[in-house]
Amino acid sequence: MARYLMVFIIIIAVLAIVVGYVRLAPSDPAVWHDMPDVTRDTDMANGVERVVPTGPEGLARLAEVALATPRTVLLAGSVGEGMMTFITRSKFWGFPDYTTAKQDGDTLLIYARQRFGSSDLGVNKARVDGWIARL
Repeated sequence: MARYLMVFIIIIAVLAIVVGYVRLAPSDPAVWHDMPDVTRDTDMANGVERVVPTGPEGLARLAEVALATPRTVLLAGSVGEGMMTFITRSKFWGFPDYTTAKQDGDTLLIYARQRFGSSDLGVNKARVDGWIARL
């Protein structure tokens, strides 16, 4: 019985370390506040890219929508800079997803991706497409 209790305690400790790392790992703007060359709408296993005709105020409107989303904060950038990166965390585990948006004339370029794992199960697509619908 003591052996099972020890194994259980070890499992709980490992789980606590993993959850702590996921929630507390720093998000370096030098790494995540970056935009690839987005040229068309693309769905990937770990995120999405979107090209949205919005007019010149698209980034400002997206910032309002994004920051009204639960568990979403600004990591870096500003409307004045023309590019912003947001972190949205999952409700239960706190997994971070990063969404970078850049105003390019009358077009808004959006790049959303996850930090951990190889598939986001469509979470970034659903969130970004929901934000676009609210624009």
